[in-house]
Amino acid sequence: MNEANRETERVLSATREGERRNRMHLAHAADGRRLPRGPTGPPGAWHRRPSPAFGAHHRPDVLPARPLERPPQLAVLTTAHDRREDWLRAGQALERVLLLATASGVRASLLYQAVEWADLRGRLGGPTHPCRARPQMVIRLGYGPEGSLSSRHGANGFRPG
Repeated sequence: MNEANRETERVLSATREGERRNRMHLAHAADGRRLPRGPTGPPGAWHRRPSPAFGAHHRPDVLPARPLERPPQLAVLTTAHDRREDWLRAGQALERVLLLATASGVRASLLYQAVEWADLRGRLGGPTHPCRARPQMVIRLGYGPEGSLSSRHGANGFRPG
């Protein structure tokens, strides 16, 4: 396995562990039940993508996971520090990445699971990591099918163009 594949697997491993913890942790599970419902996909399996499965705590069996391309293309958005202004800059950078991806026909998924747990976040980067970066978000980038419109778009007829 080459270095890039090892790094990808390290990030996916931390993400899967974060997803497992989020499902098992009562506060996280309760928070997930308050989020919008819809066909966003179930929690990922070990060989499938980790996904932000809003509402999937109720009926994960009806939301099929989709396999990722091998190897998946991941980006870890980091900042030099971990202050409020860094969080703001990270959000601005994420917005630019998502807009550029959309304009280029590239799909993006946010894999936040490992970022929510301090020890897992450290596995993505952090002060002890060689680059000393502070991970703010993991982004999966790739090509895929067109997604469905949100209920908000369906209600008022708006279609992005």
